[in-house]
Amino acid sequence: MKYRHCLRIENLAIGFLLVAALSSADSTAVATPSARTQTPLVINARWGGHCTYDRLVIDLKGYVPTVTVQPVAKLVYDGSGQRVPISGKYFLEVRLHPAAGHNDAGHNVYRGPKLVKIHLPKLKGMAMTGDFEGYVTFGAAFNTKPSYKYFILHEPERFVLDIAHPKVC
Repeated sequence: MKYRHCLRIENLAIGFLLVAALSSADSTAVATPSARTQTPLVINARWGGHCTYDRLVIDLKGYVPTVTVQPVAKLVYDGSGQRVPISGKYFLEVRLHPAAGHNDAGHNVYRGPKLVKIHLPKLKGMAMTGDFEGYVTFGAAFNTKPSYKYFILHEPERFVLDIAHPKVC
């Protein structure tokens, strides 16, 4: 009888140790965020002209978050709502979320242009219009209504917006 009592105590002790080990392992895993849970950083925006399309590329560190692209009547700066001083008749707003153009210490990591006039067949200007509360927003300006498609490329991570135009090459 004494032997069975010792076995039960040993089994209980082993069980407590296993539970403690597993729960501490779980809390370590939760405390260490994965690459997918850290906010991706927007580090650059660039553009280029091709024979049948203009391309706008947004470079990221981390992963490419959800991106929405929509036509807007005008471009405004996030937060202030002030109009972006860029010429054009048509505009696209590109919004990334969650994303940031700054690190946790508040230092800018975005090194691209904030506002630039562009002389391509379709793309006439680009502006970073916001880095505010988990959203990074860009605007693109056009003289004629844009026909566009967008997609994601990896290694390095980037969002790509292609704007079609008649062949120029």
